[in-house]
Amino acid sequence: MQVPADLVADVERTSVRVVLRDLAGHLLLFDTVDPLNPALGSWWELPGGGMEPGESISGTAARELAEETGLVLPTDSFEPSTWTRTATYLRRGRRVLQHEHVVAATIALTAPAPSREHRTAEELEDYVGHRWWSVEEVRTSKARFFPGRLPDLLAAFLAGE
Repeated sequence: MQVPADLVADVERTSVRVVLRDLAGHLLLFDTVDPLNPALGSWWELPGGGMEPGESISGTAARELAEETGLVLPTDSFEPSTWTRTATYLRRGRRVLQHEHVVAATIALTAPAPSREHRTAEELEDYVGHRWWSVEEVRTSKARFFPGRLPDLLAAFLAGE
């Protein structure tokens, strides 16, 4: 996505999103809301979040996954980022310009329930549920996703494209 030169963002950040699959091949998505704008409804999004200064992509993925799910994976568990994108969105009344890296990892468990213990206060409000989805369920769902093209791009991403 080309960012318009006149775009004014309240926050610009780089983030990492994780396509986390379990032993059955299902991926974890969070049911998400914006508590300051309930009219937006909900959407499903990949775990992940902002990079800290000096942090690597895999380091961010590991930290964010541990914070949001309680699952601790070594940094070498994450495949290299082959999907990058820049997006803008409105969340909690702020315009965010986000540069994203999407990585994949697989856990040796089947559909574990994510822990809420280490989530931030905002994540506790924003994430109202979770679900382990098959790739086909994501592809054919009429639900809203973030990123919005996740249903179209997921299978190709997992195939290494």
